[in-house]
Amino acid sequence: MASTAQTELWPAEKVAAQVTLLKAANGIRYVSWGETHLADADLERLVAAVPATLSAALARHAYFFVPLALGDTGETTVAPGYTIELGDRAVCHRNATCGDTEAVFLSTRLVEDRFGLSFEFFINIAHNFVDATGVPESFSSMIWSQAEAQVRGETSQDAWETRRRAEEGRPGQKAIDEKARTAYFAAAFSDALAIYMLSLSLDFDYRDLREREYPLLAASSLAERLRHVAGLFPANVGYEFQILYRRKG
Repeated sequence: MASTAQTELWPAEKVAAQVTLLKAANGIRYVSWGETHLADADLERLVAAVPATLSAALARHAYFFVPLALGDTGETTVAPGYTIELGDRAVCHRNATCGDTEAVFLSTRLVEDRFGLSFEFFINIAHNFVDATGVPESFSSMIWSQAEAQVRGETSQDAWETRRRAEEGRPGQKAIDEKARTAYFAAAFSDALAIYMLSLSLDFDYRDLREREYPLLAASSLAERLRHVAGLFPANVGYEFQILYRRKG
């Protein structure tokens, strides 16, 4: 296996300058670079799961699937292959502005399973979309009604913490903390959008999404959110949205 000294780290801008971006049928720009261990057909299928109705808001973004993305030197660098030492230094993704492109570099070799890489890609898509457009008012109203009804749990640590702060209000006041509530709407919508796209891409168990210490949102309430998102962003041709509460066999 190559040592770190033998593995040249490329600045993100250099990678971006030397590749030719592909454009999926849904309008999403992407490329694979280096020893990613990703089959072209699998990558194409993953990217194409993003609903085409999202692409206009992501026109300035491009998604680079690379072996390892690093940022421990203060700048975004990319390794063309994998080593244990570089793997210990790498992160799941790094952002970089390359000319007029907002580039997202996704580490394919940190998460060797399809589930992990898919969710990392989709949560980045979701956050980028929310940053560009905000959260649909209809979704915000729906999830706040769930919170007011004391629906149990949430879809991520960020959503859980911001919901808790919003409901507690500002210190010394009974009023809702509007800043926390706005952050909660963004986190919960990003989660729901990412989970929806993940469900289009592969079959998975909802419990696999648990991270750290917080209770998962009740399945029926998540289903309500996902159906709402599916109504806003219909699946592309060749993809199907389906919720199964109980597996057969």
